[in-house]
Amino acid sequence: MIRIEKNAWKVMLDHAKSIYPNECCGAMLGNVDGGDKLVRTAVPLDNAFGGSQAQRYELRPEDLLRADREARAKGMDLVGIFHSHPDCDAYFSETDLKNSCPWYSFVVLSMRKGEFDHANSWLPNPEQTAADQEHLEIVED
Repeated sequence: MIRIEKNAWKVMLDHAKSIYPNECCGAMLGNVDGGDKLVRTAVPLDNAFGGSQAQRYELRPEDLLRADREARAKGMDLVGIFHSHPDCDAYFSETDLKNSCPWYSFVVLSMRKGEFDHANSWLPNPEQTAADQEHLEIVED
């Protein structure tokens, strides 16, 4: 299960809205306790994909390493990655799967006409051949 605190969730949604109609991306920082994850901070990152950013996102390794260092400096973990799907569902695409890391959660935000529609979280298997949906909860407190 992945739980996302309200302020981190707002950062994720605001980033997706500001980048629309392109795909946004970012890192989720927090704590991991076995299969339970709590996202306390979201860090927007630049979409470095050289092609149509409405179709795909790409993270620069140095940006992800910087987010990981930021998490460790705050006594947290890099829990996973978030990105948006403009005007389509929050599924885990074949491209997402191929570029995934099996130790992270991947939250996909469906943005319809620039507004949030729904979200899903995905856990890729170690072979990166499939991803299971992970229970996602927004912490309102």
